[in-house]
Amino acid sequence: MLNVPSQSFPAPSSQQRVASGGRSKVPLKQGRSLMDWIRLTKSGKDLTGLKGRLIEVTEEELKKHNTKDDCWICIRGFVYNVTPYMEYHPGGEDELMRAAGSDGTDLFDQVHRWVNYESMLKECLVGRMAVKPALPKDYHEEKKVLNGMLPKSQVADTLAKEGCSSPSYDWFQTDSSVTIVIYTKQKDINLDSVIVDHQDDSFRAEILIKDYSYIIHVELSHEIEEDFSVRVVENVGKIEIVLKKKENASWKRLGHPLENHNSLILKKDTGLYYRKCRLISKEGVTHDTKLFCLMLPPSTHLQVPVGQHVYLKLTITGTEIVKPYTPVSDSLLSEFKEPVLLNNKYIYFLIKIYPAGLFTPELDQLQIGDFVSVSNPEGSFKISQFQELEDLFLLAAGTGFTPMVKILNYALTNIPSLRKVKLMFFNKTEDDIIWRSQLEKLAFKDKRFDVEFVLSAPTSEWNGKWGHISPALLSEFLKRSSDKSKVLICGPTPFTEQGIRIPQLINEERVTGVSPTSVPHELMGVYVDPQWLLASKKRGNQV
Repeated sequence: MLNVPSQSFPAPSSQQRVASGGRSKVPLKQGRSLMDWIRLTKSGKDLTGLKGRLIEVTEEELKKHNTKDDCWICIRGFVYNVTPYMEYHPGGEDELMRAAGSDGTDLFDQVHRWVNYESMLKECLVGRMAVKPALPKDYHEEKKVLNGMLPKSQVADTLAKEGCSSPSYDWFQTDSSVTIVIYTKQKDINLDSVIVDHQDDSFRAEILIKDYSYIIHVELSHEIEEDFSVRVVENVGKIEIVLKKKENASWKRLGHPLENHNSLILKKDTGLYYRKCRLISKEGVTHDTKLFCLMLPPSTHLQVPVGQHVYLKLTITGTEIVKPYTPVSDSLLSEFKEPVLLNNKYIYFLIKIYPAGLFTPELDQLQIGDFVSVSNPEGSFKISQFQELEDLFLLAAGTGFTPMVKILNYALTNIPSLRKVKLMFFNKTEDDIIWRSQLEKLAFKDKRFDVEFVLSAPTSEWNGKWGHISPALLSEFLKRSSDKSKVLICGPTPFTEQGIRIPQLINEERVTGVSPTSVPHELMGVYVDPQWLLASKKRGNQV
């Protein structure tokens, strides 16, 4: 599976960003695009230099291949010759060379955890790392992390330090149903924390507990109906998943355990899990942006938390391509409610179509009824931190507006202390403004909300503000009436990076070096979630 890189790569903490003065990707030579790499991998050319052989690679051998003309990298025990990929890497050769001749797993996870490197580099596979000698008997096994799964003793110790208890599950049945009960022993569990998928005979439930995922994954012993119900008892953290039997027979066991069943795994190590969603509708919003509506399968329970994103996956020219997007509400004017009903099966996306791109034209060509694969939610944004907020300032550029949609709706509906929400929306022309009419109507309807449009290339008839993000534009906009305020910013990487350097948004305790897998970026109430940067569709990255 190939993944369309986002302009936010490399991570904000990457050396490449420092060296290039904030530039987020390296210009590629002509003929070195993603599509060109796909063609090369399908050409039959020997990209490993081993004529199709797979070998066992020792650490000593790996270290020898550490130059731009001969570069091997190990990721999760597999060794790849990335020499032919050097000129195709959007992050540049220097970024790849940081892992040359070594195990690059940690570096890879910091920047590209969601990338399916197995498919992207499958023609570059050299072989496996050689198995190391057996460990001494007195080696403390609990210190190991295998396949992302923490041994139970370490899980218990880790959770205990965080004031948590290890989760567990049980099940019981009646003549017509089977109920799986999961005891998380957490008080902050809600329906957003529960993801359930039933595909064929496989049943998988993933419970998000802080930085971990507790997984129930079994091949059910009997058939069940497609629909099921999920209930959360929040004050005790108990989850009940009720399955309907197809036949009123007694089950002797729940089923056969599958991968990672009854395991607590670091969320960053769980990988992305997809389900196929049906395209229900698509409608034009601007001259180049459309609102897509996808319907989840009846056998899936999935609610994307406010401020988080998912990955969409399509097969293009025989290759799986992945791109991150942030779901939105279907409208700014509809009353926002938390999706607590199981029949809330729809996910909406505002997506800009790039005619010369690879992913979005293919997405636009889909017919109603076609399918798109949608991943589990990703992101570190927590809406719970806003509960006592009084002033909220939103700075958005282009489709960087999409993460703001649900936050805006949530804030106006669910934060009693809120006194005002102000949005400054940057675009190139009037025709580029997403949901302009809805934003103006919302401002008229709710006096707590105010919106200002800023254009970088206005016509002579434009009477509003114009220019790029700057101290002059923000000086009046960011006047706070309370210490309980936050500023959120999202857009193309240059916009965001320029924004967080503006004096009104920084102080002496500015946090630097935040990567996509670490904690969010907060500066004096300014919130820049790195995952938003991954999820926002960048103007210069035409996909």
